[in-house]
Amino acid sequence: MFGNRSSLGSRTRRWAREPAVAQTLRSTAAATLAYAVAVWLTEARAPLLAPLTALLVVQVTLYATLTSGIRRVNAVVAGVTVAVGFSSVVGLSWWSLGLLILVALTLGHAVRAHQFVPEAAISAMLVLGVTHATDLALSRIVETLIGAAVGLLFNVVFVPPVWVQPAEEAVLDLARRMSSLLRHMGEELGSHTPVHEAAARLHAARRLDDDIADVDTQLSRAEESLRFNPRAAREGLLTRVALRTGLDTLEICTVVIRVASRTLTDLARERTEEPLFPPEVAEALEELLRHLAETVLSFAVVVTSQVRSRAEKAEDRLQSELAAGGAARERVAHLLLARVQEHPRQWQLHGALLAEVDRLLDELDVEKRSLRLAEELDRHTQRRQDRFPWLYEAGRRLWARRPGGR
Repeated sequence: MFGNRSSLGSRTRRWAREPAVAQTLRSTAAATLAYAVAVWLTEARAPLLAPLTALLVVQVTLYATLTSGIRRVNAVVAGVTVAVGFSSVVGLSWWSLGLLILVALTLGHAVRAHQFVPEAAISAMLVLGVTHATDLALSRIVETLIGAAVGLLFNVVFVPPVWVQPAEEAVLDLARRMSSLLRHMGEELGSHTPVHEAAARLHAARRLDDDIADVDTQLSRAEESLRFNPRAAREGLLTRVALRTGLDTLEICTVVIRVASRTLTDLARERTEEPLFPPEVAEALEELLRHLAETVLSFAVVVTSQVRSRAEKAEDRLQSELAAGGAARERVAHLLLARVQEHPRQWQLHGALLAEVDRLLDELDVEKRSLRLAEELDRHTQRRQDRFPWLYEAGRRLWARRPGGR
């Protein structure tokens, strides 16, 4: 019974951490609150534009909420401004409506309303279609401002969660699938492999591209959740850069794994009645691919480790697997060289397989990752300095005044 309660509690917590669930609950609360505030502050009988604006403004991250609120207010103000100007000059006809829509959409793009550009035309049409255009225009602006303000304040008071953990779990799941594929590739080397089975591995490697796209979506949400978020003000940049550079490396590795799968498929097509490799070579290659599988997984653990002690253990394990993989690679190279001298068929495929192994070991190297991480941090710092030089200089002077500051 206690096990069932624990399992139910775990599923409930996991369900509550889903972005869609959090977004649904937060949007519902913000829209209801915006309607209540609009009823209290205005004389409208049903100020539905306020909850509608709050519904559109409240996003899953604080950064998205701020940007969407500003864009929607810009769109509505632009639309009603155009409509008030038109209503004082021309009436409602087919040509004035078309001209109004054209001007409102153009102005929406000019004020950078982005996804809310159609809102400028919608507001303009609603205002132009009534007799008291000025009153309706003012009402729409007030209700929009109320909804946007409630949405912004809601996300400031109830800060949205940081979506780093789902992104880390997605990176780890991707690494597990890559690791599993490498292991399966190694298990079929010592026996006769039909072409369709080798091709199935190739298709599985190609499907990793879809997994990369899914992880990139999760990571983009995590990066956005760290911006302007007081929960992650100190380590937000480092976390974002570490995850992004890690995903870039894993994306390169998926390409290399796909090419290696194609090499083995071509080899299976050539060797229709014999194993892909002799027993001794197959055993060495299986060991090599097993080390590569562990290396990929260890690399993902290093990338997603937030606790320093855990990161150090993961990095030590990664170093160990890289060293073991390098030694296994040398053994495989000597065995393949001896076999090529005895049987010179398909030596190009053997060389290609070794080159792909070398690329994987190079991409997952600890020193290369550290260098890439440092370069990306420097690039972010330089970009921030170029955009806000006065802020960067003020921070530098403030830091220099501190004891021991440089």
